[in-house]
Amino acid sequence: MTTPEHEQDHPRRRHGVLTGLRNNFIAGLVVVAPIGLTVWLISTVVGWIDGWVWPFIPQAYHPEELLNAWLGREAPNRIDVNIRGIGVILFLIFTIVVGWIAKGLIGRSFLRWGESLVGRMPIVRTIYNGAKQIAETVFAQSETSFDKACLVEYPRKGIWAVAFISTKAKGEVAEKLPPVGDIMTVFLPTTPNPTSGFLLFLPREDVILLDMTVEDAAKLVISAGLVYPGSKEAAKAKAEAAARGPRG
Repeated sequence: MTTPEHEQDHPRRRHGVLTGLRNNFIAGLVVVAPIGLTVWLISTVVGWIDGWVWPFIPQAYHPEELLNAWLGREAPNRIDVNIRGIGVILFLIFTIVVGWIAKGLIGRSFLRWGESLVGRMPIVRTIYNGAKQIAETVFAQSETSFDKACLVEYPRKGIWAVAFISTKAKGEVAEKLPPVGDIMTVFLPTTPNPTSGFLLFLPREDVILLDMTVEDAAKLVISAGLVYPGSKEAAKAKAEAAARGPRG
């Protein structure tokens, strides 16, 4: 007994509809997920800063108190508002003022005195020095950033890993190493967390420089190889060439 043709096509159509819905969902997720994650992260950071700053502001100067005082409203007719972001603005202003003072003569003298005082406290000294090194590394200017992305053989010969060149080896390290030419200081990050890794000192001939930027190499490491520099442009060019077809 044969199955009617329309009954055979029905599962195919249903399968095609489900496949289309799945593809549309994935395409929408690619658009929505980064936006949602960015909004959530910014909102979380802003809320955290607001929660940290507002306890230092007198209650009478909170936006909610000022608004009700301006409108002449009292309990139970008060307006309850939660204005996010003002704490961030106050924090930025405060940080700029502190930076401006710290760059002056009085500020530098006070900072040296404070650091010498902290240096006498065993536990506090360790925490402060570690936090200071992290802040200087993260917010340092371009002269302390990585110079180039490169490839090095790690963890053995024949296996290559993406790394970053910081500078040439200096000081005691350069003096104690065998005289084999230029020794490069290379940071080999881990995937997908590039903040941890290995500090390597390699001869210049063992390092292969890459043309990609440090930012593109960092994306390659963080994405575990899924985001490759120039891959979108190459795919787009290939698609355009296929759409044009062969030329006679």
